[in-house]
Amino acid sequence: MFFEKYPSAVRAALLASALVAGPASADDQSGCGEEIPCNVDNGEYYIHLPENLDDSSPLGAIFYLHGHRGKAVNAIRNKGFQRMADDLGVAFVAVQGVNGTWSFPTAPRNLRDEPVFFDTVLSDLENRFGIDRDRTMLSGFSSGGFMTWYIACEDSDRFSGYAPIAGAFWEPLPDTCPAENPYLFHVHGTSDTVVPLAGRWLGGGKWKQGDVFESFDVWRRQNGLVEEQSQKLSDGNLECERWAPEEGLFELCLHTGGHSVEAKWIKRAWNELGTIKGWDRKS
Repeated sequence: MFFEKYPSAVRAALLASALVAGPASADDQSGCGEEIPCNVDNGEYYIHLPENLDDSSPLGAIFYLHGHRGKAVNAIRNKGFQRMADDLGVAFVAVQGVNGTWSFPTAPRNLRDEPVFFDTVLSDLENRFGIDRDRTMLSGFSSGGFMTWYIACEDSDRFSGYAPIAGAFWEPLPDTCPAENPYLFHVHGTSDTVVPLAGRWLGGGKWKQGDVFESFDVWRRQNGLVEEQSQKLSDGNLECERWAPEEGLFELCLHTGGHSVEAKWIKRAWNELGTIKGWDRKS
């Protein structure tokens, strides 16, 4: 049965939703998970729940935004992402963009109010699966990375932390970010030609990806950190530097590869965030 794959606390929440909703909508309330999408207003998401979930611990979630014209179902099928979620004991949530795209402020098309949509997804996950909204991290690759930066800028409290990969702001860059400082862990390849560190023009010169270093400067200027020396550190194939204002954290990690994403980078960001927040750290 569908319910049997979930721990008792989650099964109870699903059963309660089904009883309240009634027989006609019970499938809509509970019949999603893995490759079956969860439908909400203006979109859908996929969820992988970790194996051997401890009912007594809060259930956190890592959110992942696919690249341009990508499909969330492919991310949910990714064994590396599944293992990451199982190892960390968190849910892995792959969100679907409209027509495979994200409507960030400087995007070529505005097909959905993304902040409102993400609030809808968060509320649905809390109600349907018991996700702890105080233990969430938004990650995204390429175009999903662009979207992650803008969500962090617009309202950093929406998620506990952010882990964009190979994607930052677009031109024109925002002058400031109205939100409180986020905990942001960015990874980028120095050989990336799809989204170079310096950005590139698209659409015959209509749009331009922003420079990653200049994107960080938006927050550095806002916090008086332009003249401050960064903290340097190495972690595996990543060479990182970070800036630590009174609240929040900005970290840029570079690798020598191209346009790619690895689950271990997202896993590292979650563990770093968990250390800062005082969550249980898992290997």
